[in-house]
Amino acid sequence: MKKIGYLKKQKEKEFIGAIGAKARVYAPCLEGEAVLFKPAEPGSTICLSRPAVSPPKSVVYPQSETLFSFRLKKDPEDSRRTLVDLDNQIEAEDAIIFGARPCDARGIAIIDRAFSQDTQDPYYLARRAKTTIVTITCPEPSTGCFCTWVGCGPAETRDSDVMMTELEDGYLMEALTEKGEVLLESPILEDGTPYEAQAKEVQKAAHEHMVKEAGNADTTPVDPETFHSQGFWEKASERCLGCGACTYLCPTCYCFNITDEQVVDKGERIRSWDACMFHHFTLEASGHNPRAHKALRLKNRIGHKFVYYGEKYDGIIACSGCGRCIRGCPVSMEISAIAAELKKNSGAVSGER
Repeated sequence: MKKIGYLKKQKEKEFIGAIGAKARVYAPCLEGEAVLFKPAEPGSTICLSRPAVSPPKSVVYPQSETLFSFRLKKDPEDSRRTLVDLDNQIEAEDAIIFGARPCDARGIAIIDRAFSQDTQDPYYLARRAKTTIVTITCPEPSTGCFCTWVGCGPAETRDSDVMMTELEDGYLMEALTEKGEVLLESPILEDGTPYEAQAKEVQKAAHEHMVKEAGNADTTPVDPETFHSQGFWEKASERCLGCGACTYLCPTCYCFNITDEQVVDKGERIRSWDACMFHHFTLEASGHNPRAHKALRLKNRIGHKFVYYGEKYDGIIACSGCGRCIRGCPVSMEISAIAAELKKNSGAVSGER
């Protein structure tokens, strides 16, 4: 099987159409002035020049999904008993995420651990197994990007099936997994070997540009004294509106809520995204809320990414540095700046402890 291919730009639509005949293709498409991940249709305008507003994680982890449907009925042998018929058939279609960024693929890898290790989520895993991820090298940082600072990078390959690198007249496509090798069997692609050295230079330049912008990976641990300072979080959360936009734009957030929606004798169990920044997220039936203040909710959100996740999964940071939470925040809060302060021994703000 071909492991390195070259896709000419004039054949991009033809290639997407060909792979779309075998799987649903999701790509960054122009919708007005916004770039959104959507199913690629014949009339879609695919935009690979800038990151999508939101990540493609909804392909494997939908914003809302029906886990199963149910119907209540009386037991024909005992009318005092009610029986429940469940329809929990899991359906997953073959899907290709085309034109994602390496930080998007890293985000899905972070969610993978949560849904596959301690408890296996059959709904997520069914879609994940049938999804191929094609990423593209980021030639330059977008506003707020800091991927190299958290150990990712604009040409990171670890979490992708295929890595694309834009050259003058086309894209070098490198298969990184068996899924990727299958995708590169397309006869539309040319042999990419002659372009490999050129692509490596582009990737190197992209990495150096990003490091100059955001710095190398910072492995300094979070300072416990600063992290547990109430004063630090009260100051850090002063501008926060608690709107939750950061969590919905984040490629690594995976909090959810489950509700049963029933009409008379039938209904559905639905899973929907939720956010730890919402006041009601930890609200108990008693009325008590252990995170009643936004300072505590911000501590939990950032703590999960830079402390708690790593404690559970071998020191891995649950942030891919995509910068969407910065670009999408209505008050321009910077998670990277807060995290940097947490790593400074002198970063604690005086206040109650």
